[in-house]
Amino acid sequence: MSLKVNEIYFSIQGESSYAGLPCVFVRLTGCNLRCVWCDTEYAFYEGEWKSLDQIVAEVAQFGCRLVELTGGEPLLQKESFALVDKLVEAGFKVLIETSGSITLAKLNPEAVKIMDIKCPGSQMAHKNCWENIDYLTPKDEVKFVLADRADYDWAVEVMRKHQLDKKASVLFSTVFGQLEPVKVVEWILQDKLPVRFQLQMHKFIWHPEMRGV
Repeated sequence: MSLKVNEIYFSIQGESSYAGLPCVFVRLTGCNLRCVWCDTEYAFYEGEWKSLDQIVAEVAQFGCRLVELTGGEPLLQKESFALVDKLVEAGFKVLIETSGSITLAKLNPEAVKIMDIKCPGSQMAHKNCWENIDYLTPKDEVKFVLADRADYDWAVEVMRKHQLDKKASVLFSTVFGQLEPVKVVEWILQDKLPVRFQLQMHKFIWHPEMRGV
């Protein structure tokens, strides 16, 4: 069993409630979505094939127990589910950063899901797999990336309709360089939303287009 891997690197977690923690990233190749603001288009096709055991061994070399599968869309390659199982069995805490477009039904329950719900501004909202909400647990996180006020209002409606804050942590963030963070913070405070606002920390530490960070 093998996976096409775009890159494996050691950095800090830049988003989610794990932001700031040292983390090993396994970026898998391929994505079934084409969000208009995507910042990792290089992961659509670039990569090399590696066995699952080889990936686990490379991750272990960094001496860090926190590992995140990202992409692209990491669950697009079916063997990624088996990789999660191997990482969990090896004692890693595994985060899955997923677009929410692929069912999470068979994902190892020990993995922490960091799941996007795509807003209309991404032009991919029609790809949301709504059944995934049923697989969320209190340790999981739901992320809305906002491009404008319309996205914010839509996200609030979805959160309230599905009572997402009762199921998992809810994260609001902005499309980098497109929507001013202060505006979203003001909206959140005005509406007293039970959400965590976040920035893409790595884009402030390093150049926004730098890879491997």
